[in-house]
Amino acid sequence: MEIVLESILLPGVDEQRPIVIAGPCSAETEEQVMETAKCLANRGTKIFRAGIWKPRTKPGGFEGVGVEGLSWLKRVKKETGMYVATEVATKDHVFEALKAGIDILWIGARTSANPFAVQEIADALKGVDVPVLIKNPVNPDLELWIGAIQRIYNAGIRRIGVIHRGFSSYEKKMYRNSPLWHIPIELRRRIPNLPIFCDPSHIGGKRELIAPLCQQAMDLSFDGLIIESHCDPDKAWSDASQQITPEVLDYVLNLLVIRESNQSTENLAELRRQIDGIDEQLLELLAKRMRISREIGIYKKEHNMPILQSPRYSEILEKRSNIGKQMDLNTEFVKSILKNIHEESVQQQMIIMNK
Repeated sequence: MEIVLESILLPGVDEQRPIVIAGPCSAETEEQVMETAKCLANRGTKIFRAGIWKPRTKPGGFEGVGVEGLSWLKRVKKETGMYVATEVATKDHVFEALKAGIDILWIGARTSANPFAVQEIADALKGVDVPVLIKNPVNPDLELWIGAIQRIYNAGIRRIGVIHRGFSSYEKKMYRNSPLWHIPIELRRRIPNLPIFCDPSHIGGKRELIAPLCQQAMDLSFDGLIIESHCDPDKAWSDASQQITPEVLDYVLNLLVIRESNQSTENLAELRRQIDGIDEQLLELLAKRMRISREIGIYKKEHNMPILQSPRYSEILEKRSNIGKQMDLNTEFVKSILKNIHEESVQQQMIIMNK
């Protein structure tokens, strides 16, 4: 399915990267919303974000002020001139947000993981011309993300962008949500004209990680950033640890190095030819390795041996990882390659066994 999109840029918003959307995780009180909005507007922010409805992991937490908060966003528009954006998760949210004149809607990660919920929102958007940003699903499923984009596109929405907010993991790691940068990179390859925003607040989960994550997003040619900014982050009613003040946001943005994405790559041609040649050699070596794996499979079948030889696999992982480390290769990277090669070798041998 070919997706042809229109620009999501609104009048008065600078076309240069990054497009910045900033504001508190949640609209808590009218005073908090207005104080934050005015501070951001004074520092040049053009698009203000605030959660009106907040889907929480467990009941009992602050789940947003609801429809009442939309009038606060209307006041932000009137008094600061900023555009306003909020998250929608149901058709009723869409109806109320559009009635309040909200300029940009976004679909959250929990919602984008549910095709029924996305379709409900898509049906509510039919006949409407409003920019819609779609966060990646909580789980690392590119096809599910693309499916959500297609559902909104099929509703007639042509101003679509996405928000990369990282992916949930059972394991505790450095980030609240693992970036898995290769997924949005592949999404851009599939839909080249799709604007991609990075949400460093939700990826990092800690305010000290926001600046480096913003820089990584810019280095990957992301189009914009959506950052949680609060007038008093430590007293925020939700996600306090990942919000920053408007002053800190201004500092982070001023530190960003924006790479020139439209430069000629002519000078890289020779280096890329070398890469192409090395890739061909790698493929030839992989093909040779699989041929040997099939020969091993024949031997195991003839001698009634099991396919999986765990001590041998452990030995390969340990020895090859150490060799890779000596060559300045990342150990986890080497292990990942070896695991994939081993899985394919097992598949090849299973084919032999089942003949």
